[in-house]
Amino acid sequence: MAATGRRHAIATLAVTSGEPAGIGPEICTALLRRRWPCRLVVLGDRSLLDAARDATAGRRGFREYDPAGEPRAGVELLHVPLRRKARPGRLDRRNADYVLALLDRASDGCMAREFAGLVTAPVHKGIINDAGLPFTGHTEYLARRSGTRLPVMMLVGGGMRVALATTHLPLREVAEAITASRLTSVVSTLERELRERFGLPKPRIVVCGLNPHAGEGGHLGNEEIDVIGPTLKRLARRGIDASGPVPADTAFLPAVLDGCDAVLAMYHDQGLPVLKHASFGHAVNVTLGLPYVRTSVDHGTALEIAGTGQADPGSLLAAVGLATELAATSGSIRR
Repeated sequence: MAATGRRHAIATLAVTSGEPAGIGPEICTALLRRRWPCRLVVLGDRSLLDAARDATAGRRGFREYDPAGEPRAGVELLHVPLRRKARPGRLDRRNADYVLALLDRASDGCMAREFAGLVTAPVHKGIINDAGLPFTGHTEYLARRSGTRLPVMMLVGGGMRVALATTHLPLREVAEAITASRLTSVVSTLERELRERFGLPKPRIVVCGLNPHAGEGGHLGNEEIDVIGPTLKRLARRGIDASGPVPADTAFLPAVLDGCDAVLAMYHDQGLPVLKHASFGHAVNVTLGLPYVRTSVDHGTALEIAGTGQADPGSLLAAVGLATELAATSGSIRR
């Protein structure tokens, strides 16, 4: 699995096919219907992906992935066997370990520079936890596996970049999680990745307040006065352009968005509904702070339409496209 030491001119990206009972395998077969300027390695069970291709009237098949082979543009398959036969729309916790095995193989390959980046199809958090495997999401899982202390989740779509100070937390725990240390780390990571991966020489970040009206001068909460505002002032002295805290209900007005490169929301449902309203099905989830490029779809497993051929692969196609661009910008393509 280790890199061969040769450097190649095109990116090799891993694509995990996700929950086998969901739409992940189906949307992964849509990759076969396009020409890509990179080598895509889809990880999943061969029989599952072949069946998904047949169900969507696909003509092209997957080439077999050879880690030692010379990379060429196209779509290949790295076979990882299912634990139990999967049926569309029918979750089976016996396959939870399979889902994590896909992530483990892909993330290990990224750490070894076998892959320039990772694109993930959706998983079902509930069934993984039901199987007795603690899992809060891709972002946290990949961070632990790579030794990343505090990754940053950002969605890109609808002309916006929206990052999150906290990710998958119950709402009652958010306020305590908004600390000076966390904000300093999140804003610093966001600013650095906008420069190094997105090629923005001087990123401008707008930071939302936590409370309605950004606390209304302390009448609706003190987090803006005690934590967010002072942290942003300290970051400004380091040359980081992060303005705020601004009321979240006006942070997404066109006049504000036109003057910034990213918005930092304090919690998941503060920022993402706006972006998903503008671009759901075509937005891309990006994990910042990892030692490799990672993008993902903006939707879930859609069990209700799995196997029907109705799944829209738009977000996966966009995620692969963005991962290819980011791998090139950040210099993570082996040449």
